[in-house]
Amino acid sequence: MPMRKIINDPSLVEDQTMDGILAAFPNHMKRIEGSKRGLIRSDAPLAGKVGIATGGGSGHLPLFMGYVGPGLATGSCIGNVFSSPSAEDMLEVTKAIDSGAGVLYLYGNYSGDTMNFDMASEMAEMEGIAVKTTLGRDDVTSAPNDEMARRRGVAGIFFGFKIAGAAAEEGRDLDGVHAIAETAIFNTRSMGVALSGTTIPAVGEPGFEVPEGEMEMGMGIHGEPGVEKGPLLTADEIAGQMLDRILPDLPFSSGDSASVLVNSLGATAPEELYILYGKVSQIMADRGIDIHRAFIGEYATSMEMSGASISLCKLDDETTKLLDAPAYSPFLLQQVGGPAS
Repeated sequence: MPMRKIINDPSLVEDQTMDGILAAFPNHMKRIEGSKRGLIRSDAPLAGKVGIATGGGSGHLPLFMGYVGPGLATGSCIGNVFSSPSAEDMLEVTKAIDSGAGVLYLYGNYSGDTMNFDMASEMAEMEGIAVKTTLGRDDVTSAPNDEMARRRGVAGIFFGFKIAGAAAEEGRDLDGVHAIAETAIFNTRSMGVALSGTTIPAVGEPGFEVPEGEMEMGMGIHGEPGVEKGPLLTADEIAGQMLDRILPDLPFSSGDSASVLVNSLGATAPEELYILYGKVSQIMADRGIDIHRAFIGEYATSMEMSGASISLCKLDDETTKLLDAPAYSPFLLQQVGGPAS
């Protein structure tokens, strides 16, 4: 089937996406001078505060650019669709957001990203900027529990942005922001299900496909192989199978408090997400796990992939306070700062 996308030139998708975002939100974000792929908060750098930098391949909005804002990340850079940003662009973001308090790198655990971010970190430190790194690694199907260092980062990285971003806004030092980011990421678990493939514009055809009437549990946001293929199940059955893997992995136990994120991978309607969440909330109530906040919508997509992911973040008093702290991005459907629902 021919590619059907509302674009101009496939080779310009990434740059024209950024142009459109900056045109839409000129008071919220700004481009870094000399960088086509880096943007930062309009008020960055923030005097005396740790900067938080993120980035990765295009094709996942609102990840990564959509998490630049007060109480979230300070800057972001992007690569081509599903490809790492350059170390040079990441360095420019780092320099633009550093106020002297240092910079936390917070991004997904993918080989190309880690290589280029590590290079940027080394270059930044040569210029006198202190850098620490936290890797999103919440996908429970991508590696066994005792090999968490190999796990991929998916939608659950949102909790890292939210909790670490609030800590940075409070004025915590780099060690403090890094420590709470590590806590948030360690306590987050995610799993996805795909119902269709996705097409990279520059390629023009699907990079992978899911047969009609079937689904693939555990597929990654770049089409990484899942753990089980089979007939499409009901929403309740999908939620049950996903939580059967997520809950014991940390584990989440009776008496715990957790925040839940139900994420569309791009083409899944809000109605479907809320049906999924309804079963998630029932299962967690049956297990004696309190849901503090629910986030439903698009948080980490894969172009037009049909499917969803579920993420849980276990909370304590400190991370609950930080999760509830004000934050703003024009991309967030549920703005944070008011009472939990």
